[in-house]
Amino acid sequence: MSRGEAGETPQSVGWGIFWMCSSMLLFVCMDGTTKYLIRTYPIAEIIWVRFVFHLLFMMPLMAKRLPVLAKTRSPGLQVLRGVMVILTNIAIIIALQVLPLAEVSVLSSVSPLIVTALSVPLLGEKVGARRWVGVAIGFAGVVLVVRPGGDLIHWAAVFPLLGSISYAINQISTRRLGGIDHPLTTVFYTALVGVASTSVIVPFLWVTPDAMGWALMGGVGLLSLAGHIFSARAFQAAPAAAVTPFNYSSLVWATAVGYVVFGDLPDGWTVAGATVIVASGLYVLDRQRKKRQPEGTPE
Repeated sequence: MSRGEAGETPQSVGWGIFWMCSSMLLFVCMDGTTKYLIRTYPIAEIIWVRFVFHLLFMMPLMAKRLPVLAKTRSPGLQVLRGVMVILTNIAIIIALQVLPLAEVSVLSSVSPLIVTALSVPLLGEKVGARRWVGVAIGFAGVVLVVRPGGDLIHWAAVFPLLGSISYAINQISTRRLGGIDHPLTTVFYTALVGVASTSVIVPFLWVTPDAMGWALMGGVGLLSLAGHIFSARAFQAAPAAAVTPFNYSSLVWATAVGYVVFGDLPDGWTVAGATVIVASGLYVLDRQRKKRQPEGTPE
């Protein structure tokens, strides 16, 4: 067991998996709370309050280390990641206004496949024919979920996919930042960019929350902070290839939360599509892992 250069997280695959699964649970709980809040409050207000509380909850964690933790070696990358988080939030919240939580989670789960596709132009990686086939099969799973002629042919169905693109860029940025900045530095800049970018709009849309609204929005901020910390720690604790597959644990969490809170269960088509997406995603990630082994060839 060793320590990363930029942070204090012990290097362990087991801990990396734990942090990733925990972060997915927290993000699903955040989405579930947000789905409840959007019945009453504007999207921009929810995002703004989320990041304000996010920052407030960070202060005790950063305390006297703020001058050090606020310094980043890659400000451009931190801003890019923050913008991608905002875009992901907007896309997912729009989808949650219409679609059940589990369906949104399934459609969002193509992000590992999008990471593979984007790794070519953004990271200069080579993707072989087998992985491209895996990516294509994964998007066939999306077609099963959306099923032409089915209930999900709706304008909202495109937003989880758009959110997956921005989330994929977010993941690539997080991987790069894992060896550059402390996890709290990354989380701090995510919240800072979030507050700055939404503050321009919020005054024109503001709806004053009641006591329950404030409590739920504070909960969203706390879940957001903890989720981002856990995600950042996952990539510091273990190689990306080991922890990325556990993004799919969000499907389990989303199904459970969707049923308990909203009484929704995914239908057979959604389960079938999710199975195809997860299987193809795991295949692509496995080929990627083998490609990076010594003497490997592009797969």
